[in-house]
Amino acid sequence: MDLFVIFLIALALLFDFLNGFNDAANSIATVVSTRVLSPRYAVIWAAFFNFIAFLFFGTHVAGTVGKGIIDISIMSKELIFSTLIAACLWDIIAWYFGLPTSSSHALMGGLIGSAIAKAGVGSLIWSGIIKIVVFIFVSPVLGLVLGLLLGTIVYRLVRRMAPTQVDQFFRKGQLVSAALVSLGHGGNDAQKTMGIIAGLLFSTGILGGTFYVPVWVVLSCQAAIALGTMFGGWRIVKTMGQRVTKLRPVDGFCAESAAAVTLSLSSWFGIPVSTTHTITGSIMGVGTLRRFTAVRWGVAGQIVWAWILTIPFSAIISAIIYFIVV
Repeated sequence: MDLFVIFLIALALLFDFLNGFNDAANSIATVVSTRVLSPRYAVIWAAFFNFIAFLFFGTHVAGTVGKGIIDISIMSKELIFSTLIAACLWDIIAWYFGLPTSSSHALMGGLIGSAIAKAGVGSLIWSGIIKIVVFIFVSPVLGLVLGLLLGTIVYRLVRRMAPTQVDQFFRKGQLVSAALVSLGHGGNDAQKTMGIIAGLLFSTGILGGTFYVPVWVVLSCQAAIALGTMFGGWRIVKTMGQRVTKLRPVDGFCAESAAAVTLSLSSWFGIPVSTTHTITGSIMGVGTLRRFTAVRWGVAGQIVWAWILTIPFSAIISAIIYFIVV
């Protein structure tokens, strides 16, 4: 393993760290905004479940990222370098402006941009790309619908309880739902970096003739995303937990549970979705249950635009970097 490959693995883990840093809001925004946990304890709680997610999910998403987006035969060190730098830059830009964009889609965009720069549009695997693009819209809508349905059921079940009883019960329930979201986050997002590293190792011949994800790659990626979550992304926590809609513990429980179901299903089917998109849709679904105007649709519109721009902008950045490097 040469020094440049080691450097690229370290860069991939840095991206994974930034992914956890940028996406910390996904699993802790609601539990912090409802004041069930302080920010410090919330990130510790989320980081723990981020790390152990590999015990519950396979590496289906890693396989999709590693060999299901671009032709694996064109994988190279320069291509991986351009992809990772572009994704990291987009994450930093999103963090600076407080935009809950998708680190996952930044990585996908980076792969697409550098692949086109190297080998043209024919190097893209459209079936995998279309699946990802479709789920840009499906995952938040599914999160919204599940949040709405779960909220309707829960509100009906607790309608005869005193508000203080409801609050106390769901403050405890949010600990479980936040943990499930963190499991889903770690199980889906960490695997994207696993796929990149595995693709790098395969393209350099280190894995031999068979593509697989080594155990050390799994553990290092889970640790990196958990560490990123420990540091948190507080600008984005504010956007997710306070600016989209005002949440109570019962609302947070419903939103987190809906997002956790969506993320878990996506991970099992190997679909690399955005945790950010999913939890935002769930929060909006619960918000509309109270009243349509409870959701600040102007803020939601800004978030959607950030989602739409992520893949093309990170692809452009990646293509430029590839041309500079090569």
